[in-house]
Amino acid sequence: MYAYYRATAFNLGSLRIAMKRVDDFRLRFGNEEYVPIMIGGMGVDISTSELALEAARLGGIGHISDAMVEDVSDRKFDTSFVKDKTKLYKHNINNMDKSMVQFDLERLAQAQRLHIGKTMEQKQGPGLIFVNCMEKLTMNGPRETLRTRLNAALDAGIDGITLSAGLHFGSFALMADHPRFREAKLGIIVSSVRALQIFLRKNAKLNRLPDYIIVEGPLAGGHLGFGLEDWKDYDLMTITKELLAYLKQEKLEIPLIAAGGIFTGSDAVNFLEAGAAGVQVATRFTVTKECGLPDKVKQEYFKAQEDDIIVNGVSPTGYPMRMLKNTPAIGAGIRPGCESYGYLLDATGNCAYINSYNREVAAHPNDKNISVMDKTCLCTHMRNFNCWTCGHYTYKLKDTTFRKPDGEYQLLSAEHVFKDYQFSTDNQIAMPEKEF
Repeated sequence: MYAYYRATAFNLGSLRIAMKRVDDFRLRFGNEEYVPIMIGGMGVDISTSELALEAARLGGIGHISDAMVEDVSDRKFDTSFVKDKTKLYKHNINNMDKSMVQFDLERLAQAQRLHIGKTMEQKQGPGLIFVNCMEKLTMNGPRETLRTRLNAALDAGIDGITLSAGLHFGSFALMADHPRFREAKLGIIVSSVRALQIFLRKNAKLNRLPDYIIVEGPLAGGHLGFGLEDWKDYDLMTITKELLAYLKQEKLEIPLIAAGGIFTGSDAVNFLEAGAAGVQVATRFTVTKECGLPDKVKQEYFKAQEDDIIVNGVSPTGYPMRMLKNTPAIGAGIRPGCESYGYLLDATGNCAYINSYNREVAAHPNDKNISVMDKTCLCTHMRNFNCWTCGHYTYKLKDTTFRKPDGEYQLLSAEHVFKDYQFSTDNQIAMPEKEF
């Protein structure tokens, strides 16, 4: 099975050409070197601690996500953050005005420190664990809640923070007074040179460059940094080369991590040979045993065909989002759960889904069940694993494992997928050992 996990080569006439593997490269932070494989931070707790810990054990970098961290804490550690918040604001459930539904910042910090701290306590191996922090989790107090999440992550000893889902022009400043501000690895996700230029200009006075930059292309899963109609006009390699040229021009030695649509080790090598310092991958890890998706949802990913994967505008964040077209979140008309969650409430206590929900209720006052097609209650559906976001190449997952006699597909281990990226050549994918 892993026969090709050795230095391989082929003969072309008298010419012997060595095939490079991801393992022939290293991601460098100062004097430290890592396997240049980073597992993306999929929320809500899809990139689990177990998944991130495997990446670190194997010498790479794993992400956890702090999306809906209070709910994640309740599930993992039997805390009662969501229950207590729901009880506090229960009287407001039928009120269209959600401005009073605020997060208790100290309790938010407790949940963040608990989730991250417990993960870091278990870390073994030479790799790193980062946390993915989305700016678009505005939480009815964008600046205050993000400051709390970022600083609590540093308190808890996280190795690094990836700033995602937003432009984050002010996020570094929110951490500037923390004693670990210059110690922890801090990175940003961009999809263009222009976004990077603006970020660097806005943060110049802090004298603190990002430790890494993730360039995310249009084939990534979940929220995309492109327009709903024009994402097809871009490709990751072109954007990567543009960013590499800009960094060279500006004499900035910042590692660039390519992400979005990197399905094989050979795909990764193409970017590493082009000058990327590493790759971020996620889709193939959604069907591993360590991933937080329920097994029945993993089977939906395996079964997906190419035309089952769509990009739509149902996210209340305003960003396009890639998902399976049969995701239960599309068209659902559940009542907004802001009193329990409310992670997408803006600074005025508003959310695009609330507006769409109220519009449909007003249009169908006698209907017991309504359908909201243009937006979705992202908090509740992500919490219940009913929003099946995915990468473009999800339809290829069925080719990475065996189909069992009962029709279901065999799940993979995170170690197997990681090593397949690390050692494979010639666009090969290693099949797992059969478990049936």
